[in-house]
Amino acid sequence: MRVKLGAGFGWLWSAYAVSTYGTWIAFGAFPLLAVRELHTSAFALSLLEAAGLAVAAIIAFPLGPWVAHRPKRPVMIAMDLVRFLAMASVPVAYLLGALTYGQLLVVSVISGAASITFTAASGAYLKHLVRGDHLLVANGRFEGTSWVATAAGPPLGGALSGLLGPVVTVLADAVSYLLSALGVLRIGGGDVAARREPGTRPRGADLLHGWRFILHDRVLRRLFLNSILVGGLIMATAPLLALLLLGEYHFPAWQYGLAFGLPALGGFVGARLSARLVRRHGRYRVMIVSGWLRSLFPFGLAFIQPGLTGLLTVIVVEGLLITCMGVFNPIHATERLQRTPADRAAQVLNTWSVSSRLTQAALMLVWGLLATLTGPLAAITVSGVLLFATPLLLPRRSDLRDRAPVPPAERVPAA
Repeated sequence: MRVKLGAGFGWLWSAYAVSTYGTWIAFGAFPLLAVRELHTSAFALSLLEAAGLAVAAIIAFPLGPWVAHRPKRPVMIAMDLVRFLAMASVPVAYLLGALTYGQLLVVSVISGAASITFTAASGAYLKHLVRGDHLLVANGRFEGTSWVATAAGPPLGGALSGLLGPVVTVLADAVSYLLSALGVLRIGGGDVAARREPGTRPRGADLLHGWRFILHDRVLRRLFLNSILVGGLIMATAPLLALLLLGEYHFPAWQYGLAFGLPALGGFVGARLSARLVRRHGRYRVMIVSGWLRSLFPFGLAFIQPGLTGLLTVIVVEGLLITCMGVFNPIHATERLQRTPADRAAQVLNTWSVSSRLTQAALMLVWGLLATLTGPLAAITVSGVLLFATPLLLPRRSDLRDRAPVPPAERVPAA
């Protein structure tokens, strides 16, 4: 039976869906503008991606305590409007003939920081909006939507870019944030915010509370280290795969898009199966099995060859990997929310996102250097080998029996 999560969740889910589709429709628009309109170098293109991740994470980090002590719906609406204005500035500048590489970089940073902050606020609000025993179902729906958007968005965006130019897809992305803000505005009911003692101000130490809370809980600590390393090692190879397939192996652009769009459907399948598998086999067993498998399959990319064989290899490997991620991610997100008090959720999620993006940016640069020395395929293989060790960081069954208390010095009265 389909679980009903209420009208409030429906509006939050709709807001997430429209902005996620907008983001994936605009996927690749900035690189296209940078290369075709601004004639930037390969290094500048890499810098646009890596610096956007790193600087956005650094800017978003101090916003964690700020988000924790404010109602979450106004924060989400504000971040959507910030993203709308930032993205809308690109087509305006383009029409005026004033678009520059610097503007693309600034927009990438502002949009990335606003996205991290929105994610932290929406995650905390989801815990307020949905009963604890329905969180896995709710996270599964978000996960499924994300993977369908990943599969459908880039091909649709590519078609729009081919017909009307990449500026149109950037404009579509901007409008999606405006629609998302309207969806959040329609959510009724209460809100959630951690109460700050009267007369106190944010301190530098407040920025560390997210990490302290994560490291204090054995399960969160293991999930945190596992997730940022797996995500970082996988994302580190993304530019190298593009270089290998499009450069050395001369795959047509449509084959490259197919190689990464088609497997994303596996994420939708995995997300739909996640709750059913948990009901049948238990949360711990499903999390461990899917966590191990998502760390084993990327090694198959070491066997990519030119031609049809290479294309099929990428599709099969990425499909298996993403299906396992679709199963694992809702369980991971649910366990993280259930182990985090409502007044800490925003700050913990903010710290988690910031750490993930900084790790990804750093490993992208390291693997770029490694690929320069050894070649892209060798660097991809090294990443696959290192991923074999990451499941050792997953929580043990004995850890899941305990609920670690909040350290007394860090308790904050609930709103």
